[in-house]
Amino acid sequence: MTRINGFDPVILVLMVGGVMFILGFAGCIGALRENICLLRFFCGTIVLIFILELVVAVLAFLFQDWVRDQVEIFFKNNIVSYRDDIDLQNLIDSLQKMNHCCGAQDPNDWNLNIYFNCSSSSKSRERCGVPFSCCVPDPAQKVLNTQCGYDIRTMARSLWEERIFTRGCIPALEAWLPRNIYIVAGVFIAIALLQIFGIFLARTLISDIEVVKSGYHF
Repeated sequence: MTRINGFDPVILVLMVGGVMFILGFAGCIGALRENICLLRFFCGTIVLIFILELVVAVLAFLFQDWVRDQVEIFFKNNIVSYRDDIDLQNLIDSLQKMNHCCGAQDPNDWNLNIYFNCSSSSKSRERCGVPFSCCVPDPAQKVLNTQCGYDIRTMARSLWEERIFTRGCIPALEAWLPRNIYIVAGVFIAIALLQIFGIFLARTLISDIEVVKSGYHF
């Protein structure tokens, strides 16, 4: 079971799945049975989620430095646990290969891991190295060289760029966001519009049901 910084992502997936199931159930049954209580629960929950998303977005914008620091701490903590979980290891390797980055701020962050630490007392063969996912890919190699990062940090720093990615993953993410700001904004706007549309439909159906039920009293 994968644990990222002491938190199991499966729990988050189960929580999100549970909320989606409850919302789907409330909306579907409420509409089929014309149950105003279920429809109000459905509508109110979506409104609450929408407000929470706005609050998080505003706070993340206002406290960018704090968010950046927390992401860096999160990444470094998981560098420490890199060899403890194969799924976590694969996740970090994927992030580094996809973003052409190494470590949180630079490759020396891998000194935090007991296997890659440069300490003279370390007996690990990976001592003073970096994971293979930090290596600049060689098009001529058809077989993945998982030992390409061995001993790299014992070499002069001027030689690193020829062999590994020298930019950290936090700066890589900061550089990625401005280049893809329209895509990110488009995704958030699409999600917001779907939520607003759901709220509108629920409120409209509630109003129609109330009008119909009020007509029975005459």
